[in-house]
Amino acid sequence: MSEPLTYEGETIVVSLHGALILSAVVLRVGMKIGIHVLLTDKRAIADVVYVDPEQPRHCGINLEKPENIWGLCSPSDHWHGGDAERAL
Repeated sequence: MSEPLTYEGETIVVSLHGALILSAVVLRVGMKIGIHVLLTDKRAIADVVYVDPEQPRHCGINLEKPENIWGLCSPSDHWHGGDAERAL
């Protein structure tokens, strides 16, 4: 059995369900990857669900279990995102 490979990457956009990441290596749709967020020391398993054809190191990932591994605070109930949201 071979050792798992470890590479660095950056998050571009995050959510409870996944992220858009910039990977140090080219990933493929369908790959299962482990994520370790150094800032929070949290880990998760994710599937690569999108690879940008023009920038193949930009990938969309879907967390197996939706959760906030990123350490971001949720906005308060009183926060409004802009005019479009208030118009609803």
